[in-house]
Amino acid sequence: MRRALVAANWKMNASVAAIDAFVRAWQQPSSDVDVVFCPPLGYLDRLGSAFAGDVHLGVQDVGVEAKGAFTGEHSAEMAADLGAAYCIVGHSERRAMHGEDDAVVAGKFRAALRAGLMPVLCVGETLAERRAGDAKETVLRQLDAVLNDSGAAPFADAAVAYEPVWAIGTGVTASPEQAAEMHATIRQRLAAEDADVATAVRIVYGGSVKAANALALFAQVDIDGGLVGGASLDPHEFAAICAAAGAGQ
Repeated sequence: MRRALVAANWKMNASVAAIDAFVRAWQQPSSDVDVVFCPPLGYLDRLGSAFAGDVHLGVQDVGVEAKGAFTGEHSAEMAADLGAAYCIVGHSERRAMHGEDDAVVAGKFRAALRAGLMPVLCVGETLAERRAGDAKETVLRQLDAVLNDSGAAPFADAAVAYEPVWAIGTGVTASPEQAAEMHATIRQRLAAEDADVATAVRIVYGGSVKAANALALFAQVDIDGGLVGGASLDPHEFAAICAAAGAGQ
């Protein structure tokens, strides 16, 4: 059985005071769930020290290169040096706001592997793509870009996050059935390359996950947890989501 994974993407939200308050209020959920916190990079060390090693740390992005004259970038190796074990790559906000195409995302996935980080590859369609009937085609195109670059084997130690763009930060959530259908599609695509990898890979859902809908989502056979945005900023809400992930496995 795959171990549940729930990752908190804090995006550009953090402060020393907010981190200290969060950690004071945090109650660690079931040990059957891998809980990952991805704060802004500058707060990674602060959060790790405050948690004293009780959770996993991740970063929200990495550069493709290991080092060099790339102002404003940080490498996967730097993230690992600061204590990160996970790395989000290809988040829809990076794709839309920073022009990251499939080739760039594939390079970042490869960079995370190079540094020993577990990549969490984000894939998902816009509302226009879903309405046009192109949702699966879009998601599989994004997945194939990484498969063609890195092969299937690394996915056994990676995760895929299905995040329908139309459900991110909107309060609208894909129904459990919609999410389960896309998760099954992703797993089937990986199975066509390597059945063992498809069984092992964790596919998590991201898109307005809340405590109120988490259990119904996580009860689906191919949904192995969540990538949580706004709700992860509330320690009580996020703990309830993590508990739902443990109960849903």
